Amino acid sequence: MELFFEGISKAWSLIVSLDAEVLAVTLLSLKISCSATLASLFIGIPTGVFLALADFPGRRLTISLVNTGMGLPPVVVGLFVTLFLWRNGPLGFLEILYTPSAMILAQAVIATPIVTGITVASIQNLPANLKLQVQALGATRLQTVWLLIREARLPLLAAVMAGFGGVISEVGASIMVGGNIKGQTRVLTTATVMETGKGNFDVAIALSLILLVLAFSVNYLLTVIQQRERPR
Repeated sequence: MELFFEGISKAWSLIVSLDAEVLAVTLLSLKISCSATLASLFIGIPTGVFLALADFPGRRLTISLVNTGMGLPPVVVGLFVTLFLWRNGPLGFLEILYTPSAMILAQAVIATPIVTGITVASIQNLPANLKLQVQALGATRLQTVWLLIREARLPLLAAVMAGFGGVISEVGASIMVGGNIKGQTRVLTTATVMETGKGNFDVAIALSLILLVLAFSVNYLLTVIQQRERPR
């Protein structure tokens, strides 16, 4: 317990003193995870809506694959993204391995199935005749899709929270594709692993607490928006 309280004290001193390195690591963590979450929304929501509304051979198999992808092990994602971005890999010409861009790509791969799966469930959970009612009023296909997304906006906000939560706490893929390079790709999770390996448990606990506060703050903001939109 003494070590834990030392970690809390260390975290407080790092926050109050606005330690430059901790601030940089925290901001980079937020930048990478927010960028990955936004990318997953741009891909996952349209894909989820399509899977929920379309009817084509192999649809159930595709949704099953998406649902399986919601539990993708980050280290597996990190491995395959590394292989793709390696200088001899299919995307090696991009030369982004061990950069924040590679970390954003890996985290987006992790978050996209989460967002897609929740989107599919959200749209399918709407009243079965809602689509027909909207179309009967003369709405175009695009207008119909937009209205359905608006009706499912509360669970879709949950998709945002789940996607962000899945990447802000992720460590395996970030280390593999980012390399944990000081001043370039070191984020809160990878820094925590490094400090733990060095035996600096007070610093590791401090970084963990900062990570928890960061994750809570973002999710609290999204929850406030979600509950404000909730029907009374």
